[in-house]
Amino acid sequence: MRYDPAKHNRRSIRLKGYDYSQAGFYFVTICCYQRQCLFGDIVDGVMQLNQYGEIVEKEWMRSPLIRHEIELDKYIVMPNHFHGIVIINPVGANSPSDSTLFSSRGTRPPKVSHRSPLQQPSYFSEHPSMKPKSLSSLMAGFKSVVTKQINLIRKSPGTPIWQRNYYEHIIRSEESLNKIREYVVNNPLLWERDQLHPSNPSKW
Repeated sequence: MRYDPAKHNRRSIRLKGYDYSQAGFYFVTICCYQRQCLFGDIVDGVMQLNQYGEIVEKEWMRSPLIRHEIELDKYIVMPNHFHGIVIINPVGANSPSDSTLFSSRGTRPPKVSHRSPLQQPSYFSEHPSMKPKSLSSLMAGFKSVVTKQINLIRKSPGTPIWQRNYYEHIIRSEESLNKIREYVVNNPLLWERDQLHPSNPSKW
């Protein structure tokens, strides 16, 4: 199901019964409010971060220092959105290797298009009753601290930086993980065709 603002603005869509705090790999996307390009520009296929984009990157890299149950994989700050792969581990457990994690699941990799590895991303809302040490807890904290820092600099308290929610995708195979990693790394090269480019009609 794709996001429809008229239907989904005040409720979240989750994979029913899935525990988003359990060990695994997750692909997340966060979009800027009204697709504003706040974080910099793409120059010759390379993302050039501005002051706000540097805040996004810095706070993302700080996440594992604050939340010891997570690790970070590939990520990219784009002009008006952010992509990242998150690994959630039980606290104190050894990091699962890609092959160990996925071989135990025995699931088929989801289809991946040449433009985006997400065919039908889930639209997820940070809810007050979110579970501690979960993906939603991470995303809510990250979005909040970035918003506060940027608004402090531009002296605009209460101004939204992000769309209310975020998109998540449970990565169920090593093949899918590698394709998503490639997509994240190459995202700046495909900016002009990106569905989140302000000039393009978005399906998100």
